[in-house]
Amino acid sequence: MGFIDSHILSLMTFLPLLGGALILCLPKGTDNIVKIVAAVASFLPIPLAARLWVAFDRTVGGVNVANQFQFVEHYSWIPSINVEYFMGADGISLPMLLLTALVSFLAVIGSWGIKKQIKGYMALLLLLETGMMGVFASLDFFLFYVFWEVMLLPMYFLIGIWGGPRKEYAAIKFFLYTLFGSVLMLIVMLALYFNSVNPETGGHTFNMLHFMQQSAHNAWLKDFDVRILLFLGLFIGFAIKVPLFPFHTWLPDAHVEAPTAISVILAGILLKMGTYGLMRISFPIFPDVTVWFAVPMAILGVINIVYGALCAMAQSDLKKMVAYSSVSHMGFCLLGMAALTPAGMVGASFQMFSHGMITSMLFFLVGVVYDRAHHRDIDGFGGLGAVVPVYTFFVTVAFFASLGLPGFSGFVAEAMVFLGSFPVFRTIVIFAASGIIIVAAFHLWALQRVFLGPLNPKYAQLEEINAREIFCLAPLALLTLYFGVNPMPILNLMSTSLIKLVDVVKMVI
Repeated sequence: MGFIDSHILSLMTFLPLLGGALILCLPKGTDNIVKIVAAVASFLPIPLAARLWVAFDRTVGGVNVANQFQFVEHYSWIPSINVEYFMGADGISLPMLLLTALVSFLAVIGSWGIKKQIKGYMALLLLLETGMMGVFASLDFFLFYVFWEVMLLPMYFLIGIWGGPRKEYAAIKFFLYTLFGSVLMLIVMLALYFNSVNPETGGHTFNMLHFMQQSAHNAWLKDFDVRILLFLGLFIGFAIKVPLFPFHTWLPDAHVEAPTAISVILAGILLKMGTYGLMRISFPIFPDVTVWFAVPMAILGVINIVYGALCAMAQSDLKKMVAYSSVSHMGFCLLGMAALTPAGMVGASFQMFSHGMITSMLFFLVGVVYDRAHHRDIDGFGGLGAVVPVYTFFVTVAFFASLGLPGFSGFVAEAMVFLGSFPVFRTIVIFAASGIIIVAAFHLWALQRVFLGPLNPKYAQLEEINAREIFCLAPLALLTLYFGVNPMPILNLMSTSLIKLVDVVKMVI
């Protein structure tokens, strides 16, 4: 396992890209082969992720010293400007790498019903997976930014070509919002580059760990107002991805128009990149500004929780309801992070992982009923529980997991966020708790209208969920249950790195 362990992050990142290149070389009329190649290319990172899980040393953590990252690959890439190919994993990034490997594979399997331009679709989907893996593994800001931008183009085309009736509008809106955030990130990246010094070479650097170390020693950018501006630039760039109010308006349009599997990836993985970016880059590089901005972050978090839940309750489109529920649930991540306590930070990270599984289930399930009924109007159904009991079972599991029922991973995540945040933001947390009631209300109300009551005669012969769709849902449902009952394997994976991150930030107090 020597070679594989030494290059495991690169293999996880670029094997899907090789699969996409192979697909483009296949001749026309080989759609079944294209699907098989895509499935294999997206599956290969899963055993590698399992190897990461087994080999990762859970006693080593931290964010500010290079040797505290594991599976490190560190090479010179563009020597003239000191850009490095620098990848590594810690307890913050590893859960997201595991989630990305699983959800990407299930998204490929969930896309086997795509009929139009299957070669282009699968190639773009695999390119998107490469971008996502690269973001979670990168420790050089330039490399991180390259992977961040790599994701933008395939997502634009996947929505704009294979989406619904308003696909062009949704794709352009997504592109413009994300590009605006990317421009802000680029400005901050250049400011950090020109104000940093690599102690080994004496030149400027994009190395995130050098940025963090210089911040810890107060060795650069001593003007606090400048640091605030740079932090806010990064914060807005990441907030658009989360998305936080008021930067959230692109999300419902993108979700509604995107194909099912793309909605799964968008909600399951891409939204988490915003909160991951705050943990990986913003907090350790600007610890003093993080403390200064903690209360506004907590307020934005509770706005997301309550506003997203109220918007979800107002929706008649099942997919829009799930999209706004994602806005609400991501607010818990920001609230836990803003508290800057070990429990709050671990709860936020666990919420990222848990919500990635739960929301992937929800969007898969919306796609199942849309494929059969060709609409998503909640009030247009009724009594489906008697016709499709297996599908009803999976929807019930996903809804209960999403509303935070004890026994599911969502409950553990939200409970930890509240436990970590309440000693710091008592009033804010009390307001946030009202969001739980609204979330439960709209889930149960939708369940009642779609599956209970008198049967709508139009759907008396509705087709039951099939084996391929169950294959996509079952792993997510089982993992959500498993980590709801026994969360310690993931919490142990995360906690050492996150506690160290809290220590780094609070050193400035």
